[in-house]
Amino acid sequence: MTDITAPYAPSTARYQNMQYRRSGRSGLKLPAVSLGFWHNFGDHTVFEHMKQLCFTAFDNGITHFDLANNYGPSAGAAELNAGRIIRESFAGYRDELIISTKAGYDMWPGPYGDWGSRKYLLSSLDQSLERLDLEYVDIFYHHRPDPETPLEETMGALAQAVNSGKALYVGLSNYDGPTLEKASAILDELHCPFIINQNRYSILDRSIERNGLKASAEKLGKGIITFSPLAQGLLTGRYLNGIPEDSRIKTDGRFLSQSAITDERLEQIKGLNAIAAERGQTLAEMSLAWILRDSTVTSVLAGASKPQQILDNIGALANTEFSSEELQRIDDLSLNQQL
Repeated sequence: MTDITAPYAPSTARYQNMQYRRSGRSGLKLPAVSLGFWHNFGDHTVFEHMKQLCFTAFDNGITHFDLANNYGPSAGAAELNAGRIIRESFAGYRDELIISTKAGYDMWPGPYGDWGSRKYLLSSLDQSLERLDLEYVDIFYHHRPDPETPLEETMGALAQAVNSGKALYVGLSNYDGPTLEKASAILDELHCPFIINQNRYSILDRSIERNGLKASAEKLGKGIITFSPLAQGLLTGRYLNGIPEDSRIKTDGRFLSQSAITDERLEQIKGLNAIAAERGQTLAEMSLAWILRDSTVTSVLAGASKPQQILDNIGALANTEFSSEELQRIDDLSLNQQL
């Protein structure tokens, strides 16, 4: 474990075991496992603990830190904390890091602090850069489609972010296949380096297969980075024997409610866990490996509350090969009860 009382010196072996994948047909490679700042980097987490998470990630080749303007709590806190960590501990390693952020959800009062207008996106990026204390981010995402703003305006704002030097690449998040294809055509006309899509995907949530996003991304040569790959903890094995008192369901029910743990869901998870055990993996390792078996996927975006969880996530890379029988058994268990 890194000594957090001493100046941070990353492991010299940090690139030996991590896999790096090209994002679509772009020149950018991302680590197969990326660190998400959605949870555990807000006002309620001890700062030294946040540093330890980042140190563990980078020491093991995780070069990509993923944020958004509204990550916290409170909104903006994750960017402020990430900015301080980068400034104090990673200042000499900025060129080894991929920092991404997003805008698209409610961020400040009034009509200009939400959705996808040019006004909102470019103002939000300026605010994000100030919180992060950076001159640019590597990837700037539109966080969700805006049904009321012309797609040309939103994509034009993303292109302006790159043209201004405040972002190197752009991405889209929570888009479906048809909207992705329309957006990609606009960005191509603007010569904007759109390279990646961020969407929810797991064994228990196949929505990007049903809405065309996965097929469209593959056809267009765009990468996919998946969030919630462990289905908010359902695929970690934590709920195999009941609901732990320190689980997210008990401490924060916003994203996973107790009602989600039905008898049918428990039987489903137990069945998946049995397949994982046969493979010599934990349920979490198999769940991440199942996503990473697909060459269309660039990276899985995994959060962590403990450094060991980061190491456990990386353990999935040891075996991402599945037999056709294993894949069929996983489908038989998971497709009958989607999230």
